[in-house]
Amino acid sequence: MYPQSRQDYVSISFSGQGSGIYNNSKQWRRQSYWRKWKQLSRLQRSLILFIFVLLFVCAFVSYPGVTAHIRGPTEKEQDTDSSIVERPAIPHVLPEPVVIGRHLPPEQPSQRKLYNRRGPPVLQNRLQKKGNTSDTMIKDKSADSKNGGEEEGVISRHGAVRGQQATEGTLENKEDSRANEVLSKESEAIWLEAVREAFRHAWKGYKDFAWGHDELRPISKSYSEWFGLGLTLIDALDTMWILGLKDEFEEAKAWVATELTFNKNVDVNLFETTIRILGGLLSTYHLSGDSMFLEKAKDIGSRLMPAFNTPSKIPYSDVNIGKGTAHPPRWTSDSTVAEVTSIQLEFRELSRLTQQPQYEAVVAEVMKQIHKLDGKLDGLVPMFINTNNGQFTHQGIYTLGARADSYYEYLLKQWIQGGKKENQLLEDYLQAIEGVKKNLLQKSSPNGFTFVGEVSHGQFSPKMDHLVCFLPGTLALGAHNGLPADHMDLAKKLMETCYQMYVQMETGLSPEIVHFNMHQGSTRDIDAKLADRHNLLRPETVESLFYLYRFTKDHKYQAWGWEILQSFNKYTKVSSGGYTSINNVRDPDYPGPRDKMESFFLGETLKYLYLLFSDDPNLISLDQYVFNTEAHPLPIWPSTV
Repeated sequence: MYPQSRQDYVSISFSGQGSGIYNNSKQWRRQSYWRKWKQLSRLQRSLILFIFVLLFVCAFVSYPGVTAHIRGPTEKEQDTDSSIVERPAIPHVLPEPVVIGRHLPPEQPSQRKLYNRRGPPVLQNRLQKKGNTSDTMIKDKSADSKNGGEEEGVISRHGAVRGQQATEGTLENKEDSRANEVLSKESEAIWLEAVREAFRHAWKGYKDFAWGHDELRPISKSYSEWFGLGLTLIDALDTMWILGLKDEFEEAKAWVATELTFNKNVDVNLFETTIRILGGLLSTYHLSGDSMFLEKAKDIGSRLMPAFNTPSKIPYSDVNIGKGTAHPPRWTSDSTVAEVTSIQLEFRELSRLTQQPQYEAVVAEVMKQIHKLDGKLDGLVPMFINTNNGQFTHQGIYTLGARADSYYEYLLKQWIQGGKKENQLLEDYLQAIEGVKKNLLQKSSPNGFTFVGEVSHGQFSPKMDHLVCFLPGTLALGAHNGLPADHMDLAKKLMETCYQMYVQMETGLSPEIVHFNMHQGSTRDIDAKLADRHNLLRPETVESLFYLYRFTKDHKYQAWGWEILQSFNKYTKVSSGGYTSINNVRDPDYPGPRDKMESFFLGETLKYLYLLFSDDPNLISLDQYVFNTEAHPLPIWPSTV
């Protein structure tokens, strides 16, 4: 016999009786459901109500007609000319630090107060289509300048926060300050891990396809040799130590101990071998304390000494480290000024460690001769010097780019390394900076970015190499060590310019060389010729970002570095392992991989990014170490030396 409820159900469905029975049955069910609902506990009723509300909200949000109105325009919008304008793409390769709200759009005023104090906001994203590189950004900046540079509640595309701040000293401000401290630590951990992950990915490619060789070719999954000395591995040693990658460091150390030999019949470049191998070994010795690295440094240092056996004491560019012979390039008897004046930090340190003065003596002689030479322009030096007579050649061309750049860097850094006692070096540096201000500084149009051009036989050229972006960091380092305050002011202006060399390109990566527009009526400040649009994974801009952040603690420099790292991941990362240089930074659809990962990507670029994202001032303290031009930290000498 069925229960009463079952009998009622059957009578409704199949008995064929009139509507009175149907209505009585409905009323009974309502009363039955209500009794059951009342029998539930308060907790059970609350949970059921919560679930129904949640389902309603989810259905509302997911309904296209509603969410389209909430979100605003879709990814592609129809403009007034009926042309499709594609929104800029945001790289998604690395985990985003969403905890600090850096990707919240400015259109949400209720959330501005949160991310005004939660770390660097995301910078305005680049347009991705060819031909519309920077028009929007230029208009934004012009609007800012017309308003006196201040708009209430707006996030500047340069990373600076504008808008209302909580009144200092209020309870809200104190609570936000504590929250900011926590979130800053979380964002720092995310950024640092992102660099470690980039290094691991690059290292995987090198280990899988180029182990023990000079450079990885990540596209073809092969390698290339320059000197046959494991350049990438040695360049990356101290980076692994700084990043805390112990397993990778130990396997590389084992290769150096058992496989690395300099007893080879091979020509090497004096400058490149000094800054990458000698500098890398000395730095790793200081960081790890392992004397094996010092012994290897002594070996290569002694094998490079024949380069200085020239009539003028200006070294040859090439040395056969197996035969003990040296020679200039086949096509000239010249060496570049940057090469012969950017080996001093390493040889001086080798002398200090070995107590053998010959290493320091030969490089000091070079600096002494350069100091006395004619042919300078207000402290600026030509690009070439003859190894036979010791005189400048190809005079009349002055640049802070290729072939001259690190001369200026090493003037300052030798002075710092030696305890600020060698006044001749300081005088030459200060004179050169005044020469830069007088002869090479100009402003672009329409936005007035300060840049460093070149002079050729009295004619100014608005050409600037990416290499010149070492200068903001060097200027900031000098100001930190007591040089004039206007050096820091210039550093900040040039840092902005170097960032613009990235953000105004469709890939967000700087070309090798840019030209600045100076004539009235220009629509964009920066142009890159087709032959100059390659990117070699260079470090100079992130190097300067590190110095500027370390000395100013302005989080916009970290934001800029984060954006650059994202662009590297989006356009240069190779899925099988490694990163590749690219041919065209203005073509995001096909940037043109060049199938080469330079050793300095691991030795410099990722190292400086890691140091930029770290808030630990004692992680390679700039009061204790000075970086060589390949980012290998060497100790500042004790004052007793």
